[in-house]
Amino acid sequence: MSPSSSQREPGERTAPARRKPAGAKADDHEPSADRASSERRTGRPARISRAEIVAAAHAVLDAEGVEKLTMRRLATELGCTPMALYHHVRDKEDLLRVLLNDYADQVALPDLPADPKQRILVAATAMHDVLAARPWIVEVLTEGDLFGLSALWFSENIIDAAVAAGLTLDRAAHAYRAIWHYTAGEILIRGNAVRRAADERPTYRDEVFADLDPETLPRLAELGPRWAALSAADTYAEGLRALVDGLLAPGSGRR
Repeated sequence: MSPSSSQREPGERTAPARRKPAGAKADDHEPSADRASSERRTGRPARISRAEIVAAAHAVLDAEGVEKLTMRRLATELGCTPMALYHHVRDKEDLLRVLLNDYADQVALPDLPADPKQRILVAATAMHDVLAARPWIVEVLTEGDLFGLSALWFSENIIDAAVAAGLTLDRAAHAYRAIWHYTAGEILIRGNAVRRAADERPTYRDEVFADLDPETLPRLAELGPRWAALSAADTYAEGLRALVDGLLAPGSGRR
């Protein structure tokens, strides 16, 4: 018998009953209740896990950056609807917060030396290396107030080392901010320079520097052919040492 109207799901369409051939058994042509239930389950989309969302979002961010990450784009990558994502995150900002905490929790923190200056250098270098591996994080951190809670380890230890080196707490906070600005700027600016250097097409900067007037800009004219390579060189460690030396120099806000 076909199901009664009270048993039909809303919007369900029923096919007209088929007449059984003479001598056919009842189950030759009518699917059992178990088979019908299995067929309905097969058509349902699989649940998306939080781990799958995090992995897919990291892939989009690493390949294309923060601007390209949208809830719709992420849903397309996962083969689900955007609404399925909202069971795990409220919006893009909440998703970025999840990603920051996920990455920060995976970071292997270095052992710090006892000497305050060396402690600052080791902690700042570790912070740089962690961020350089995922440059999109720098974009997020510099544009808003999002951050991974585990990442506060870097701030705490750099400030604490600066206080141990003789700075007041306020001056130590300023010292950390200077190191952070240098670190974030180096990652963003040098990252762009590396991409430009890898591009075989000449940029506007290349064209200008190749034709500088040595009478008016003698130093830059001499450096011109090598400027792109120099801009892409990794000089973070050298610059960090010079910056920390200056921040901890006598008279720099010491107690």
